[in-house]
Parts: sequence; structure tokens; C-alpha cells
Amino acid sequence: MSVIKRNIAANFGGNFWTGLMGLIFVPLYIRFLGIEAYGLMGIFATLLAIFGLLDMGLGATMTREMARLSVHEEKTQDMQDLVRTLEIPYWAVGLLVSVIVILLSPFIAYRWVNAENLSPKSVKTAIMIMGLAIAFEWPISLYSGGLMGLQRQVLLNAITSVIATLRGVGAVLILWLVSPTIEGFFLWQIVVSVTHAGLMAFSLWRSLPAAAETPRFRYQLLRNVWRFAAGMTGVSVLATILMQLDKVILSRMLSLQMFGYYTLASVVAMTLYRFSGPIFSGTYPRFINLVAVGANEELTNLYHNAAQLLSVTVLPAALVVALFSQEILLLWTRSPVTVGHTHLLVSILVAGTAINGILNIPYALQLAYGWTRLAFLGNLVSVLLLVPLMIALTKWYGAVGAASVWVILNIGYILVSIPIMHRRFLPSEKWRWYSVDVGLPFGVAFLVAGAFRLILPMPVDHITLGFNIVMISVITLGATALATPVTRVWIQTRISTWKVSCAD
Repeated sequence: MSVIKRNIAANFGGNFWTGLMGLIFVPLYIRFLGIEAYGLMGIFATLLAIFGLLDMGLGATMTREMARLSVHEEKTQDMQDLVRTLEIPYWAVGLLVSVIVILLSPFIAYRWVNAENLSPKSVKTAIMIMGLAIAFEWPISLYSGGLMGLQRQVLLNAITSVIATLRGVGAVLILWLVSPTIEGFFLWQIVVSVTHAGLMAFSLWRSLPAAAETPRFRYQLLRNVWRFAAGMTGVSVLATILMQLDKVILSRMLSLQMFGYYTLASVVAMTLYRFSGPIFSGTYPRFINLVAVGANEELTNLYHNAAQLLSVTVLPAALVVALFSQEILLLWTRSPVTVGHTHLLVSILVAGTAINGILNIPYALQLAYGWTRLAFLGNLVSVLLLVPLMIALTKWYGAVGAASVWVILNIGYILVSIPIMHRRFLPSEKWRWYSVDVGLPFGVAFLVAGAFRLILPMPVDHITLGFNIVMISVITLGATALATPVTRVWIQTRISTWKVSCAD
């Protein structure tokens, strides 16, 4: 099995397992703590994303530099020195972020969050504990980026899966047997975050090739990567604003209960990244390798193959969830009240996330060339145009209005950014991306899932309903895979190999 296929398989396995852990335990969190406390978990995720602005592009820089340097045997000392050079400021920023969250906890608890059942004191304590957890969560992305760049993604996903299991099982046991409070939940997050950060740091250092000297901080290495890091910082800052502004606005404008429903819908929509993320992570380091050695023909083939695989993976799942959001939420939560508040939000957010997901491969190509300007300018224009629109739509239509902006944003990217990118890189491949890589799998998946939505009545009992959803998902995925060239060839090859083996 090639390195790319092994990495993609490992990424899918890890993402499937961590996603499964989240889906299993979220209803238990809500049952033990209530929807308001679950809203605080959404605030924790938002804080991590907002303070991710201070990442300064170092996580993405680590991935690119590890992949670029790994093709040169004489660069082993530079690789070790780069890790030491980047991890020192990274840990320092993590401690700073922790202090900031703790200092802001009274303001967030008493002035920002609109809690009805939780006391402001409990909210304040929970946010202070969040601050401590963030200090250890912060460096994980740096070490993950290093392992991804070294293409040690099997190891990375093994660690991630173990930690996800420990996080979910431990939290439920704490809430069940020790303390059914939001404070108990977040104290357990600190324990898991310390363990996670330690394992990631140890694994990256053990994965680096041996060097002649002890790794040391080298300012020159920072100077060598500052331009790419600065570009990634700008992209990340604007992307975080665009992706988190809805949560910031809604946490202030809605009750904590309603914000909890929106957070739940966001969790469902974000699971799509568990389909697109593995393919991005598996192919991005190889893109960097091919750009470094100038293998343009192999790069073009990999670009289209990865884009088609991404479409086949993301679009059928997204369309089934968007069209059958009520039924899926009912199977998952078993709460008609939750379904009533959440299903439309899920459908809208899933549509936007699906569009965003298929943009991952063109984005990976840009980063492989070290070109961050297009992503930065695209995000800047989006902020200037869509922030006022988001505020207005949230005021007029509430959570549904904010969710709709996510769809508008990503439609703009696919119509504007893709043509601009292809003028610079792979200029003759634009229409193939639109028609074959994306358009064909979307059309087939939409026709199949849409037909089932129109003609198949949904039963009341959960067992039959679950069977129908699984059947629709499998048929939609199968039809899309057979219609898309890269997956159709793969299926035909496997069938031919199986026939030969049977004949022997």
C-alpha cells in the first residue's frame, strides 16, 4: 500500500472513531448536564478557535517545512532545530492564552452568557477551568502538524483515537459516578489535555530522523519561514472570524438554551470535516513533495484523483444529512423538541460545510506552492462584505439567518476563488475540476438522494427508520462512486482482481 493510501485510510479510521465518540457521548452529556451546560462546551470550542488567531501560522508552517525538508537527507539537523525553535514560542503563547481566559471569566459569566438555570458562579468557574485546559490543548496542533508533514499519520490517528475514547468515556464516568457538574466535566478535560500534549510531543520527537547535534533554538529558521507563516496567520485570522462570528453573535443575542441547539447543529455539520480532512491530510504532504521536485504531471493526476475522491466521500453524505436531517436527528437524540429546534439549522450548515469541504484540495495545492495571498484576500473580502450581512440576518431571522451566511460565503469561494487559482496553477485543469471532479458526483448524489426523499415514506419506528437511512446512504454513495472516474476505475480493478483470484 502506498504512503498516501495508508495515510488516507488511517485518517478515515481515526476520524471515524473520534467522530463516533462525539456522536455517542453528546446525548449523554446533555442528559447529565442539560442543554445549557452543553452550550458552555460550545463556548469552550469557540474560545479555542478565537485564540487560535495567536497561532501565527506556526502549525501549518510545521507541516509544510517537515514535508519539504524530509525529501533532503542533509536537512535532518534543520528539522530538529525547527521543532525546537517553534515549540518554545508556541508553549509561551499557550500559557498567555490560558491567563487571558481566566482573567476574562467574570466578564463572560456575568456580562456575556445569558444563563437561566446555571448560576453565574458556576459558569465563571467552568470558564476558569477551560482556561487551564486551553494551555495544554494549544500546543497539540503544532505537534500534529509535524507528524502530518512527516507522513506519520497512522501514529497520529492512533493517538487521536485513544485520546477521544479516554475523553468521552472518562467524562461520562465522572458525570455518572463522581460529580454530575460542568466543573467536573472540564476538570477531566484538563487531565486528558495534559496526556494528549505529552503523547504528541514525545511522538514527534521520536519520529524525527537522527541529527548530529542537540536540537537548539535558531532565530534564522524563523526568518526563513516567516513569510509563509505570516500569510497563514492572515488566512487563519480571517477564517476564524468568518467561521466563529456566528457563534459569537448568537451567544450574545440568544438565550444559552437556544445557543445550545445551534451548537448541536454545528457539531452535526462539522462532522463532514471528518470526511474531507483525511483526504486533505493524506495528500497535502505529497503535494509539497511533488512541488519541491517539480513533478508537474504526477501533481496534476494526484490533484484530480484527490478532488474526485473528496467529492465522492463528502457530497453523498452531505446530501443525505441535509435532506433527511429530521429523521437522523430523531434517531440520534430521541427528542422531538431538539429535532424541532435543530433540523433546519443542520440542513443549512451541512450544505455550507459540504461546499467548504470540496475546496480543500485546491486549497492544499495553493499551500503546497507556498501561495497564501488568494486565501487571505478572499477571506478579507468575505469579512468586509458578509459581516454586516451576518449581523443583519441574525437580527432578522435569528440562528437560521446566521447559518445561511455560511452557505453564501462558500458559494462565493467556489465561483470566484477557483478560477483565480487556476490562472496561476494548473491553468488547463479548471473545467475538469468543475465538471468531472465536483459536478458529476454532485449531480448523481443529488438525483439519487432527492428521489428517495420524494418517493420513500419515512416510518415511525426507529429500527425501520434507521434501516432506511442506512440503505439510502449506501445506495447514494454507491451510485456516486460508480459514476465518478477515479472510484469507478478502483472498483473495476478490485472486481477484476477478485475474478482472477477466484479463477486461480
